[in-house]
Amino acid sequence: MNAQNKNRKDRFATMAIETRNYIAGNWRDGAHRIENRSPSDTRDVIGEFAQGRAVDVDDAVAAARAALPQWWAAGVQRRHDVLMTIGTELMARAAEIGALLSREEGKPLAEGKGEVYRAGQFFTWFAAEALRQSGERVDSVRPGIEIDTRREPAGVVAIVTPWNFPVATPAWKIAPALAYGNTVVWKPANLTPASAVALAGIIARQDLPPGAFNLVMGSGREVGDHLAGHPGVDAVTFTGSVEVGRSIATRTLGNRARLQMEMGSKNPMLIMDDCDLDLAVAHAANAAFGGTGQKCTAASRLIVHRSVLDQFADRLVCAAGALQVGHALAEGTQIGPVVSEGQLAENLRWIERGKAGGANLLTGGQRLERPTPGYFMAPTIFAGTTNAMDVNREEMFAPITCLIAADSYDEALAIANDSPFGLTAGIMTKSLARATHFRANMRSGCVMVNLPTAGTDYHVPFGGRGLSSFGPREQGHQAIEFFTTIKTSYVAGGVPQ
Repeated sequence: MNAQNKNRKDRFATMAIETRNYIAGNWRDGAHRIENRSPSDTRDVIGEFAQGRAVDVDDAVAAARAALPQWWAAGVQRRHDVLMTIGTELMARAAEIGALLSREEGKPLAEGKGEVYRAGQFFTWFAAEALRQSGERVDSVRPGIEIDTRREPAGVVAIVTPWNFPVATPAWKIAPALAYGNTVVWKPANLTPASAVALAGIIARQDLPPGAFNLVMGSGREVGDHLAGHPGVDAVTFTGSVEVGRSIATRTLGNRARLQMEMGSKNPMLIMDDCDLDLAVAHAANAAFGGTGQKCTAASRLIVHRSVLDQFADRLVCAAGALQVGHALAEGTQIGPVVSEGQLAENLRWIERGKAGGANLLTGGQRLERPTPGYFMAPTIFAGTTNAMDVNREEMFAPITCLIAADSYDEALAIANDSPFGLTAGIMTKSLARATHFRANMRSGCVMVNLPTAGTDYHVPFGGRGLSSFGPREQGHQAIEFFTTIKTSYVAGGVPQ
């Protein structure tokens, strides 16, 4: 082991990492444990983490149910204070927890730190939302009667989150759930348990009733499925694949739990003939390969005006080749490893499917060897593709992007909209008319003009259309629609309110 790698390991030698589930205010061992290794260096064992069972889910839901009236009665000031403390600690410890996140998930260190800091911003923003809740007083159509409407918590909220943003995605679900008086049972992804317990450890130290927040790690088949279909759960919020989302939707149906899901994507970026080509290349490379392409907002379809296609392709190949792929914690790394051996194998299968379908591999497409044994992959570009090819119809979740030629803006827009997904979409153009038309006519939840498709703010709604999303929007003030229910009260004259 070289000195640089030893220093990376020594940095974490004294960091205490909790490895158990958190249920009803107590850390609890599971039925067994799984080993967690860094995708940047498979010799680096981060820890062994508890795996819950169905009985743990039952206990967590029961605890959340018991804590619900206590947490709602605690009032807005206490909820504000708890969330503000969580958010402040996350931001203060962004370097420490971000390094753990990067070590575990594989994104470069700067991105790991940024994700944790942003998670803190979610908590502090929703801390303020806890104070901003308000009702409405309405005159009745009948004399002598007054009406008011108010919001109350949805109840026990099951939260199921993915591995690609193991702190930020849970934060934008847990924060509003607690802010609006709900209680939580959280099942994180099994690939990133260390990040989950780091966040849970901060929440566990707050002034919460036992059971208001619960963490149950485990497999999707045993823990996730049981939680999604649990009769004691009032609402389920999920981020992950379309396949798993369909299963969760089926399980929630029998209990009539409210459901919110963010699922797959196949995001287009239009490169128009009037754009700043250097800026377009920079933003396309960022959107396609940032986070190793493991983002639901990644641009995997680059729809390029034919008149600039060759220039754009040549420059993008150069940009992809210049990206430094390496250990997530190494200085200068721009692209970290793929999250797991299974994900890397799936990515390489996509390369073969693309070539078999007639796509032209311009660059990349192979596993890379680095000083440490890990799951490194070269940024990959396919050319000569059509929108009917598998590589342009299905989400790959990989550092792979495809060039599609279009002869006009109208054709490019039609191609962009020809997808069952609709999360984000972008356009690179200097034309105000095209940008305005694109914003009005692109069928996606988020539209970017002269920006990467990846990268959204924490204080505004996020979500998509089609197969990308189901239910109310996440984030921003609109989160209140999912995490609360409205009560309308009628009061006859003379009765104190």
